[in-house]
Amino acid sequence: MIERVYVGLGSNLADPAEQLREAIKAMSLLPQSSLSGVSSFYVSDSLLPGQPRYTNAVAALDTSLPPLTLLDALQGIENDQGRKRLERWGPRTLDLDILLFGDRLIDEPRLKVPHYQMQVRAFVLYPLAELAPGIILADGRALNDLLAQCPFEGLERLPS
Repeated sequence: MIERVYVGLGSNLADPAEQLREAIKAMSLLPQSSLSGVSSFYVSDSLLPGQPRYTNAVAALDTSLPPLTLLDALQGIENDQGRKRLERWGPRTLDLDILLFGDRLIDEPRLKVPHYQMQVRAFVLYPLAELAPGIILADGRALNDLLAQCPFEGLERLPS
């Protein structure tokens, strides 16, 4: 069964926009998967002071891979692009997060879907809205309601 998955992309090291472009290419080559869309790129401040600004986007991927298999593949892409997992909120060359996985609610030790903090992250919600305006999340929350509670402040949409 093919399911639509939304993946959040982020980088704040080593030419972040290029990191995202390389990750998108790598995602387009995943087995049993097809890249069906990518949002604009957005720049935002880091959640922690003193770190470089992040470049973020959201990609839509149609896949028949099981959730944890896809997670492993995405982490492989992160590793290939120099991701070091030294600290939870540290700077990174690449971060790929599964935001939504079809209509599934997933609560595994390694994977929570819908992504557990997406509702407070403008750099996730606004790019997601470009790809899936009006979507209702598997937990019943409407993206439009989340957007109404999460201002665009601090985001800069980059030209295409």
